[in-house]
Amino acid sequence: MKKISLTLILVFLLVGINLNTNACTNFLITKGASVDGSTMISYAADSHVLFGELYHWPAAKYEKGTMLDIYEWDTGKYLGKIMQAQETYNVVGNMNEYQVAIGETTYGGLKELQKQPDAIMDYGSLMYIALQRSKTAREAIKIMTELVAEHGYYSHGESFSISDANEVWIMEMIGKGEGEKGAVWVARRIPDGYVCAHANQARIRTFPLANGKTSITFAEINKIFEPDIECVYATDIISFAREKNLFDGKDKDFSFSDTYAPVDFGGARFCEVRVWAMFRQINSGMEKYYDYASGHNLKNRMPLWVKAERKISVDEMLDFMRDHLEGTPLDMTKDVGAGPFACPYRWRPLSWEVDEVKYCNERATATQQTGFSFVTQSRSWLPNPIGGIFWFSVDDAASSVYIPIYCGITKVPEAYERGNGSMMDFSFDAAFWVFNLVSNFAYTRYSYIYPEIRTKQVELENKFIEEIPEIDKKAEKLYASDKNAAIEYITNYSVKQGNETVETWLKLYKYLFTKYMDGNIKKTKDGKFLDNGTDVVKYPDQPGYGEKWYKLIIEKTGDHFKMSGDPGH
Repeated sequence: MKKISLTLILVFLLVGINLNTNACTNFLITKGASVDGSTMISYAADSHVLFGELYHWPAAKYEKGTMLDIYEWDTGKYLGKIMQAQETYNVVGNMNEYQVAIGETTYGGLKELQKQPDAIMDYGSLMYIALQRSKTAREAIKIMTELVAEHGYYSHGESFSISDANEVWIMEMIGKGEGEKGAVWVARRIPDGYVCAHANQARIRTFPLANGKTSITFAEINKIFEPDIECVYATDIISFAREKNLFDGKDKDFSFSDTYAPVDFGGARFCEVRVWAMFRQINSGMEKYYDYASGHNLKNRMPLWVKAERKISVDEMLDFMRDHLEGTPLDMTKDVGAGPFACPYRWRPLSWEVDEVKYCNERATATQQTGFSFVTQSRSWLPNPIGGIFWFSVDDAASSVYIPIYCGITKVPEAYERGNGSMMDFSFDAAFWVFNLVSNFAYTRYSYIYPEIRTKQVELENKFIEEIPEIDKKAEKLYASDKNAAIEYITNYSVKQGNETVETWLKLYKYLFTKYMDGNIKKTKDGKFLDNGTDVVKYPDQPGYGEKWYKLIIEKTGDHFKMSGDPGH
């Protein structure tokens, strides 16, 4: 039988390197909760060793009997082979040509269930294989759970966001440990008008038990396509827990999260806090969960989803990914760790110890180690290749730009293309490195530099949002008469926006570096540097550290820096 190398299908260029992507954030928006009736999900792949680039798998057809090699996404380790589908669909990033999108966050769960040596399917392979084979979110769930049942589950506990143009689902899964095959899992459809989220902590607790009408088990997985079905779960999800002495209550009281991934301080303070920070922006009832989100009352669990009290726009969704806990008691710009320039970042490790007492830094949605992040927008009123927009960015979302990538495109912007640079290969042509130049420079004097980044960021993203309706209109008109011409049109648009954005960002870096060099701030007007009438620049401003920080220095050092007599020069 013919084999296909994962170099062509699923390898991610980081063979032998641990991506450590178990630090991610997903927000899930249903049609009834969005301004325009689109579904949206977001994902931040937060890893200190993940190079941000835009994956692409063209649609393809294969001979019957073709085999597909499977490599673990995190490490590149070869796991085995499975039967290839005879037809696969075009996938750009984490969205396919039918507007199906999938994201994830790793929660780990019970250690005894995290190892299944003979398994083949890891979470990354599940996502990208499902995207290549599914036309709806329900079909993706069916494919993922069937793959795990047949080939075993190799990864730790995972939460998945799965959406199409009409529905949004959350699915949580964990392996069965050594000596067992497959996984236990549960998937729930998010009610229309509601918003869900997950961030490295299992969130599904109790769920409706199989009744043949709205909830089914894996044994009846084919019924998942019936529109009234809103919950499906592994047939042995409860019985397995009983066998392992993890649960001994009544079936109706069974909680997936409390059984397989109990929340602890870190699960709340580092993980659930990101969910809470987003929920509180769209629902007024969330302040009562602050004690839980801050890690101090683990019994006060938040609901799995909340009603959106106002409609959410795509630009607001982009900004959800940029949150640093602003406006909360944990605001990262306010504590002493922010330094004199209100920097909302803390260098790792996340927790630390002084005099045998353990302390922590906050963990917000926006973080410095993001490889890539995205927001998907699936729009049911447009042809599928045009209806799906994959808003994509690399590096820290707070200081990056989300570019619009139509899901039906046949090539990606060269600046984001796989193979253009790597984590150990700097390139001025690679989007990941250019955005890192800007963000890392901003971290040095955040309160001064970031506002300029934000201005340019908003300018570019607003431009995209304003021009997309016209691009949609032209593409839809073309699609009615010449589908190939329409695909070429949206491909050219997506590629152009991506490449030009990176060019703009490199110019921004040059400008910012020149302006803020050596702790000075050169005087500017309308984006141009001012001189004194000759070629000599006007003397720069030197704002120092600010009165608040100077007072803190005095509090800590007393008269150590106090001047007396002639201060001299």
